[in-house]
Amino acid sequence: MVRADAMMLRTIVVAFVLGALQTGGSIAAEHRVENIQEFSAAVRQSRPGDVIVLRDGEWADVELVFDSQGAAEHPITLRAQTPGKAVLTGQSRLRLGGEHLVVEGLWFKDGQVASGDVIAFRRSSSRLSHHCRLTQCAVTGYSPAERKSDTKWVSIYGSHNRVDHCYLADKTNSGPTLVVWVGETPNHHQIDHNHFGPRPSLGANGGETIRVGTSDVSLNNSRTMVEHNLFEACDGEIEIISNKSCENVYRYNTFRECQGALTLRHGDRCTVAGNFFLGHGRRSTGGVRIIGEDHKVYNNYFAELEGIDARAAICLMNGLPNSPLHGYFQVQRAVVAFNTFVRCRQNFVLGFASDNPRGGVLPPQDCVFAHNIAVGKKEPLINEISTPINLRWQGNLMYGAPLGVPENPDILTMDPLLQQADEGLWRPNRNSPAIGQGTGAFPFVQEDVDGQRRTGPLDIGCDQVSAEPVMRRPLTASDVGPAWRSR
Repeated sequence: MVRADAMMLRTIVVAFVLGALQTGGSIAAEHRVENIQEFSAAVRQSRPGDVIVLRDGEWADVELVFDSQGAAEHPITLRAQTPGKAVLTGQSRLRLGGEHLVVEGLWFKDGQVASGDVIAFRRSSSRLSHHCRLTQCAVTGYSPAERKSDTKWVSIYGSHNRVDHCYLADKTNSGPTLVVWVGETPNHHQIDHNHFGPRPSLGANGGETIRVGTSDVSLNNSRTMVEHNLFEACDGEIEIISNKSCENVYRYNTFRECQGALTLRHGDRCTVAGNFFLGHGRRSTGGVRIIGEDHKVYNNYFAELEGIDARAAICLMNGLPNSPLHGYFQVQRAVVAFNTFVRCRQNFVLGFASDNPRGGVLPPQDCVFAHNIAVGKKEPLINEISTPINLRWQGNLMYGAPLGVPENPDILTMDPLLQQADEGLWRPNRNSPAIGQGTGAFPFVQEDVDGQRRTGPLDIGCDQVSAEPVMRRPLTASDVGPAWRSR
């Protein structure tokens, strides 16, 4: 018995030593800090696995510089004593520099910064963040009185950073709510499970909720993933999301009553898949605007959107010959497939040119519209402003309004027999002509908008009739954002 106890003690000691070695040779510690001086000292002393705890209460006009070096399995964490109770006010900011850092449970509330960022994933231009995370945090009402003052609430630099389960709402001044800054190499950031709450109209350019890149680097690959986010009444400007880089993915998000569109403004080869665009009849609510080359828009659900032209459910813009980076590149080889449109004011606008002097004259070229369902209202289902070059229609099902273009054997005008399900979505019933009619090779379409597998013959539209459990539904506030907001 004594020998067994000795062996157990030896095992515990070995495990303890190994754990210490994995955290940089020291025992992980928790540092409770009461003021900015103690916070700065704790950051200087921090080692992998350590936790720095900000006391509950107001932190006014502090600049938190969280610059340290964690480890992949043992990040250094900065968190609130009680989630949502450490409140940053006044001109407070947060800067992260280093690797494997986590910030959790802070609330930036009713303050303002005159310029720059509220939260930046860098300490300086030469000290960026990598593999860092902002989670369970909030920024609300953090706007200067001057609406023209340009500030960003969250600026993501570096690579492999994540912003998740945060709440950002009520930004009233110029500047995107969240920005991904793109460099020469892909950054692989992840933005997920956030709640982007109301943002009133700015009345000018610069009111995006998310911007990924800038026009000058728009041909660089970013490979940012934006998924499982809820956007509610994000009305800052026409671009709810402004894509300005290449190979980004926007999937599984829900847009509720947002007066704008997810805009592929610059850059190529982006994916928009499995999203819900729900207008509920609110004016100027839009879907997806496409500019550039080789984009894919599939498995999305668009319902009761009232936007027109650039805010239509799907808008393909005209391009400029020899377009500058800040102009309009011609839409080429876009694929719009397996989407469902229900009672949108304008479903498809083809070849729209903005009133801006940079508005284009080159119509979309070599694009494919395949296996979409559109149930319209009064306006034509297809609004062809400029005649596309070599546009291919394939197996589409449209009904309820004039077609708007000459009859086409690949646009079947027939009632798709949609029925409203319990969650309010319109789905094909068992007798729908959409079932099993998808043809052709679309290897990227592996599942439907619900996350159900598309096996066997593919159904037209975003919904595959299936007995499998529904994995994804339109998001609500209870699905996203900080858990402490619902307490």
